[in-house]
Amino acid sequence: MSILKALRVRSAYAALAVATATAITPTAFAQDASSADDADSGDVIVVTAVARGANVLDSSISVSSLSAEQIATTAPRSAAEIFRNIPGIRSEASGGEGNANIAVRGLPIASGGAKFLQLQEDGLPILEFGDITFGNSDIFLRADLNIARVEAIRGGSASTFASNSPGGVINMISKTGKDQNGGTIQATLGLDYDEKRFDFDYGGSLGQDLYFHMGGFVRQGEGPRDIGYDGNRGGQIKANITKEFTGGYIRVYAKYLDDRAVGYLPNPVRVTGTNGNPNYSNVPGFDISSDSLHSRFFQSALTLDGNNQPRRYDITNGQRPLVKAFGFEGEFEIADGWKVTNRFRFSDVSGGFTSPFPGSFDTAANTAAALGGAGARLVFANGTQAGQNVPGGSLVASVVLFNTRLNSLDNITNDLRVTGDFDLGGGTATLTAGFYKSRQDINTDWLWTSHLLEVRGGGDAALIDVVNAAGTRLSDRGTVAYGASFFGGCCRRSYDLQYDTNAPFASLSLEFDRLTLDGSIRYDFGDASGRTFGADLGGGRVGTTAFDFNRNGVISAAEAQTSTIPLGAPALVDYSYDYFSYSFGANYRFSDDLAAFARYSKGGRANADRLLFNNDNVNFVTGDIRNEGIAVDFVKQAEAGIKYRAGGLAVYATAFYAETEETNFEATTRQTFDRVFRAKGLEVEASYRTGGFTMSASGTYTDAEINRDRINPANEGNTPRRQADFIYQLSGQYEQDMFSLGANLVGTTDSFAQDNNLLVLPGFTQVNAFVAVRPIERVQLSINANNLFDTRGFTEAEEGAIPANGFVRARSINGRTISATLRYDF
Repeated sequence: MSILKALRVRSAYAALAVATATAITPTAFAQDASSADDADSGDVIVVTAVARGANVLDSSISVSSLSAEQIATTAPRSAAEIFRNIPGIRSEASGGEGNANIAVRGLPIASGGAKFLQLQEDGLPILEFGDITFGNSDIFLRADLNIARVEAIRGGSASTFASNSPGGVINMISKTGKDQNGGTIQATLGLDYDEKRFDFDYGGSLGQDLYFHMGGFVRQGEGPRDIGYDGNRGGQIKANITKEFTGGYIRVYAKYLDDRAVGYLPNPVRVTGTNGNPNYSNVPGFDISSDSLHSRFFQSALTLDGNNQPRRYDITNGQRPLVKAFGFEGEFEIADGWKVTNRFRFSDVSGGFTSPFPGSFDTAANTAAALGGAGARLVFANGTQAGQNVPGGSLVASVVLFNTRLNSLDNITNDLRVTGDFDLGGGTATLTAGFYKSRQDINTDWLWTSHLLEVRGGGDAALIDVVNAAGTRLSDRGTVAYGASFFGGCCRRSYDLQYDTNAPFASLSLEFDRLTLDGSIRYDFGDASGRTFGADLGGGRVGTTAFDFNRNGVISAAEAQTSTIPLGAPALVDYSYDYFSYSFGANYRFSDDLAAFARYSKGGRANADRLLFNNDNVNFVTGDIRNEGIAVDFVKQAEAGIKYRAGGLAVYATAFYAETEETNFEATTRQTFDRVFRAKGLEVEASYRTGGFTMSASGTYTDAEINRDRINPANEGNTPRRQADFIYQLSGQYEQDMFSLGANLVGTTDSFAQDNNLLVLPGFTQVNAFVAVRPIERVQLSINANNLFDTRGFTEAEEGAIPANGFVRARSINGRTISATLRYDF
């Protein structure tokens, strides 16, 4: 390696460390040096969702690889904030460190999570299904110093090289220590918010062709919003060891994640004006950018558990991932030109999702009358004004506590493939054949309860009781019902399900002088089995009973509204499904710098737990599905693009068309969707490097519509909710030996809050920035600002039109947060 190149690689490492001055560090504190060298020379090698690693200009797919410098300038606070810098990806990163809604190329987000887009770690899925209700994949994903880089495939061969991923794959690739000789320790402190974090990583050689890497983090703090307690606390550690030998390698690895993170759900905002030209403003005493309905006075909830036994749950656990995973991967040469590659992982996954969701907002006077009748009043149940009457004009939230126990989301995955090369005389052929198998558990309990909560910022909101005209309390210290009474008494549910996925696949690539032709196929077949209990799940309905929680011999009004799970009336799930995926593409390299490609694909995505919320979908007596067509949603995609790269300049542009069938269920609205969507658009990304200056930009234009709506035909022809016409990002960075600085902006144009296309969510642009100084060798001090100009931006709203009282339930991006990091390399 030249001295100049070594300095450049070291500079990239230093720059990326700035990005780790965040609540969650971004992908890649430092790529392995070999990867950095490759990126610098222009020979970017793609390894995600392809048969064999290939140069970008020789690949007939749309692919992006986020380098150290690019991530450093984005100043992310979560993995989802990293993903929004990928062209074509719409990442609604407003749910905290997980629970993001992630879509690609106009493919819908009818519910939540990442339904058509698979999130991976080191080439295997985090969970088989990216939109498990209250168990989205990104909840169990933490980016830290272990990560080398991020690769993203949109469309293309994703549907044939990974199950349940017709929209694409985002792969977070770990460092291995191969090109590392030492490590890093760093401490991060929130300057205008409460968070303290410590990160480390270490890797290097253990002997000839034997190397290792390990790293992780611990942190604690309130987080970027004022909630009144330490909502973000926990950590992660990952490790791997690799042995290389002639013709291949073998690697073993392990991961332990034990974390808690606040799950931000919609909060109150006042909306005036018209649906088409709304004005969003804070309600009195509550800042939509920095406050939350979480409170120091609402930290636990009493209810019946999954066995109908009383239990108190800790609300401060929030999004609670607990992951213990281990696995191995290896590559072996079995004959001249033939290799076997295998990846295996077992993940013990559990935890919970606990967060307050507002069923509605209204004044204290209206809420008292609705719940207690004429002459009723509201009284503070705790807090600084405990025992006092709530003023009639004060805003009150009728909250359903989403208390979901993720008893087991265990999964085991294995991907085996054989790849061989053939000489065609005038070119070469690469043949790959493989088999993928996974087993995914979904064992959860929904234990929701109803509460009244003061709308007040600063983490100081008090619980509220209802007192009727006769002076009788109709709630228990803020608990109106030990069930989801604000959602009509629904949603006391329990599942114990298993999904087995099997998929043989094959691909053939023909490479000639300048032309590459490739095709791939995949056949997925699987089984769903298990039992469900509760509303909309067949068998027994949710019961309402009286339960004496405080054992005083008197049943209160709230205790009389106790929901139970009908454990004696299980509903069966026992069905099979199968689907065929294919992808065909061509790439022509006009010169060393210019190439063009085209591709057509069809892929499927098996529906999992959300399929079971409607009795019309499944015969819960036999367990069979009533209509085989609803078991799988299909996506058809066509794309064509050009790729140019010369010197320090790279430009990629891709036109796309997608048609998506979707059956889905949304927990918050309790609505079922059965639709066909169409989307067409253009992705453009570019980067430029000269000396110490680097710039990158990307933009995606999407024209999407609901082509058919079998449940609500009035939506046909409308734009899918939250789908903006244009999303974009721009990043720039300048580096010298003694300092680095950079900025990143991410933006979106207007979109509609709901599919009725009435209430508009205004477009916004968020700016992030950092500056780092290196006063002495191996020491760096950096300042990182996320949302530097404190921009207000809304990613979703529950209401489709401005309600009569003007209060909308909306989820916004966080306000400005600034952190400082001190780092030492050794």
